[in-house]
Amino acid sequence: MPGGRLTQQERRQIARGLADGLAYAEIARQLDRPTSTITREVTRNGGPADYRADAAHRSTEHRAHRRTKAASRDTRPAPQPHGRDADEVGAYEEALTTVLLASGAPLMMSRVLAALCISDTGSLTAGELSAHLKVSPASVSKAVAFLETQSMVRRQREGRRERYVIDDDIMHQSMMASARSTAQVAATAREGVPVLGADTAAGTRLENMARYLDFVSESMERAAEQARDILHTKPAPAREEENGSD
Repeated sequence: MPGGRLTQQERRQIARGLADGLAYAEIARQLDRPTSTITREVTRNGGPADYRADAAHRSTEHRAHRRTKAASRDTRPAPQPHGRDADEVGAYEEALTTVLLASGAPLMMSRVLAALCISDTGSLTAGELSAHLKVSPASVSKAVAFLETQSMVRRQREGRRERYVIDDDIMHQSMMASARSTAQVAATAREGVPVLGADTAAGTRLENMARYLDFVSESMERAAEQARDILHTKPAPAREEENGSD
């Protein structure tokens, strides 16, 4: 499987695939590339509706030039605890950010959440996030404000500064918030039934939407509560596949 940067020709093939309505996985198969590479490429460059091959290529070359200049000033990677490889950690953080982007979260919010998720403490100050992501504190604050509305981050006061925290319950809180949002859509859909007429096609459609979303919301809440303990259970150590003897 080929590695390295995408070529301009490959980017044009991606653009053609998007125009033909192909899924990322199919485009990746045609290029013999990982699906994550295509997802990251398209997400970084305007999304499937606005992706332009030549513009994406110029933008990538520009980013590479900036990274090269930055690396020439300081080639030392940030120190990592527990003997972790800095390059591997950086690559994983980028992959996690890309997946969060693909799920619908805005770019800066995805970057902030990914940085918090991979921190051992599960918390960082605005200054630490700003330095790590190389963005302004204002950008961090805006991202955190959005994540708060999704019940994914909370603020913790430390004297004059704030620390942004993700709890071990982050996935549970997010799922419950999603369930509540889904229930609200269901309720609003049902409000339209008497307005449009229960015996009309539009009224029937809204009632069926409401029933479907009610079921999904209730199922999400029930499953989230049943699975919550998993978030507080220490994973069992991986079983050794080989113990050195045949």
